[in-house]
Amino acid sequence: MGDFLKNFFDIKFWKYIIVGIINTIVGNGLQFLLFNFTLLSAMGDMGVFTASAIGYIIGSVVSYFLNKHFTFKNDEKGWKPVLRFSLNIAVCWVIAYVIAVPLTGMLCNSFEITLFGWTVAKTSANLSMLVGSCLFVACNYVGQRFFAFKESK
Repeated sequence: MGDFLKNFFDIKFWKYIIVGIINTIVGNGLQFLLFNFTLLSAMGDMGVFTASAIGYIIGSVVSYFLNKHFTFKNDEKGWKPVLRFSLNIAVCWVIAYVIAVPLTGMLCNSFEITLFGWTVAKTSANLSMLVGSCLFVACNYVGQRFFAFKESK
């Protein structure tokens, strides 16, 4: 078990974290800006899904190039790595937001949680984007390392 953890949390993990910080600034920044400063906030949960999808698409383009070339040093050519990466992103996004949106909605509504003077619904929407992004990052690292950019032995 010690060797597994040592190999799992190697230099690639730390490079993924650095790339993740850049992706967070780009993708999540765009997501929160779109949701809070456009008409998407009036759409409730659909606005969350729409804003997060746009943010993740833009952030994923940045992520693809940085993780492929910097983090995992994958030199595979063609469409296969792009397709595996895209599939991984889509699956991770669905898993993260199918869990985050109803969970935060239930918690915020049950306990009438509000932040920054927002309504319960707007607090729930913003928290669901935050929780969703955390779930996405964990799922995405595993998918990129062992599926999208897996090392050939």
